[in-house]
Amino acid sequence: MHADETKSDAALVRRLLAAQFPAWADLPVEPVASNGTVNAIYRLGPDMVVRLPRIEGGSKDVATEHRWLPRLAPHLPYAVPAPLGRGAPGEGYPWSWSVCSWLDGTNPSAGSGGTELARELAEFVRALRAVDPMEGPPAYRSEPLASRDTATRGALDALRGVIDTAAAADIWARTLRTPGPEGPPTWVHGDLQPGNVLVSAGRLSAVIDFGCMGLADPAVDLIAGWYLLSAGARRTLREETGADPAAWARGRGWALSIALMELSYYRTSNPVMAATARHVIAEILSDGEDGAGGRRGE
Repeated sequence: MHADETKSDAALVRRLLAAQFPAWADLPVEPVASNGTVNAIYRLGPDMVVRLPRIEGGSKDVATEHRWLPRLAPHLPYAVPAPLGRGAPGEGYPWSWSVCSWLDGTNPSAGSGGTELARELAEFVRALRAVDPMEGPPAYRSEPLASRDTATRGALDALRGVIDTAAAADIWARTLRTPGPEGPPTWVHGDLQPGNVLVSAGRLSAVIDFGCMGLADPAVDLIAGWYLLSAGARRTLREETGADPAAWARGRGWALSIALMELSYYRTSNPVMAATARHVIAEILSDGEDGAGGRRGE
């Protein structure tokens, strides 16, 4: 998926464990099929997972998760991974890596979540926002939306003939006229997409992959409305998070910008990620003026 990607396999994981975590070296190691773009995933025994970053940027997330996830976890209403071991470069592998707790569940398909999932996501987002921001790091997506204009328009140019770029550009232009956040940054997950959420029988069971977490405009986590929920359930997310029109518009703008860049980058290298991005873009283009699946006043 990446030109500079570092390859890995189960044999490498076993060597790393033997050298750095010998107590776990005899446990079975099995690759986990994943459409994730940052980490290669290996199940370790019955209740652990090894995450090997594919690129250097992912290795920086290891330190963030090991420092901050233990602080956030007690305040959150749903399971999150527990960092268990922080690995160092070795055995020819160049990056930091991690061992975390395994969490059961399946990734939902894009846009499949209903009202109950919307309520549960809102509960998670509200709890995360309420955590004391003291000393928290900037999130991966902590920049103002306007600073993404050049990159977003570059993605639009790359997608001419693939999507309705004129309609997408119009929504993006209107988003840039939306007022910014009035309050201070809050804790955000930063990447509430299908690959980072686990469900059981359609209900939220866990939230994973906190590499993007930190302090940012709380509207960033509203991308869940377009990535994870049906049009009707988006209304519930908006109501349950108390998003005002400006925050909701920024959330839609974040979802659009992210999806455009993902589709442009992964269109041929990651079919599942590309399909998710196409879904998000299509939902935004077909959404009503209020961005919640209907026209104002309905």
